[in-house]
Amino acid sequence: MMRGWREEVVALSLRGYGHGDEEDDRPEKPRRYGVTEMRSPFYSFRPAHQALQEILDSLGPFVDGLKFSGGCHSLMGKELVREITDLAHKHDIYVSTGDWAEHLLRQGPSFFKQYVEECKALGFDTVELNAGSLKLPEEALLRLVRLIKSTGLKAKPQFSLKFDSSDIPASGDRAFGAYVPPIKEQSSERVEDVDLLIRRAERCLEAGADMIMIEADDVCQRADSLRADVIAKIVGRLGLEKTMFEASNAKTSEWFVKRYGPRVNLFVDHSDVMNLERLRGFDMRRSNPSSRFASPFFLM
Repeated sequence: MMRGWREEVVALSLRGYGHGDEEDDRPEKPRRYGVTEMRSPFYSFRPAHQALQEILDSLGPFVDGLKFSGGCHSLMGKELVREITDLAHKHDIYVSTGDWAEHLLRQGPSFFKQYVEECKALGFDTVELNAGSLKLPEEALLRLVRLIKSTGLKAKPQFSLKFDSSDIPASGDRAFGAYVPPIKEQSSERVEDVDLLIRRAERCLEAGADMIMIEADDVCQRADSLRADVIAKIVGRLGLEKTMFEASNAKTSEWFVKRYGPRVNLFVDHSDVMNLERLRGFDMRRSNPSSRFASPFFLM
């Protein structure tokens, strides 16, 4: 009789999931690539700690990071936040603040520094900076990155891809993985300069940022509408290990893994972790059928 998925997870954990070899598509944690960052389940009706405990007991080996989305940590008591970060660390999972910092800068730079120090005291490992929401001059953004790094935490600036919908071709007008200019006339709305986004991201990395988060909801809501040329340009300039993409749905996750392999770094909802791990495992089996690191979920 086939074992349940929880038993399969335990079996995989006991066997080990890579040994840190630079050639492995999926090395053991902590991983520099093939990172899966998970959105917190703290919007559910169950107690936050209980919901997370159930998820990590089952999927902990496949999750590298936990993100407090939407500033939900600001609504929790400090003791609860500390319990959650401690629980994540027990599973070798880093904890990110999510994009909440922009709401604090209105109170001044000194308040932001206090916030970063408090994040460190509560067990956070990474402070995320939403460059689009902050609307700061480039030099001011770089100062924030350096401030975060000076406290010993990791800095992850987030950039958003914004495109006019008329700039995305219909699915029937494109080949897989190729961009075909749309025939219809573009509207007057501005299309974001991708080269400028990449240059700002490069400067953040030079200032010490550990990874760049790319939020592409406007582009990636449907996998068949992805601007493959733009994604390739970002990966080519910033590097796969230094870039993380937000996968807003399962089709988008599949697109990224098929195109860039299991090494691509993705941010997904906690409900999509199993599916993403299945995709990573399938891709490794396809490239190396004898791989010991393939996910057992594909066998179900």
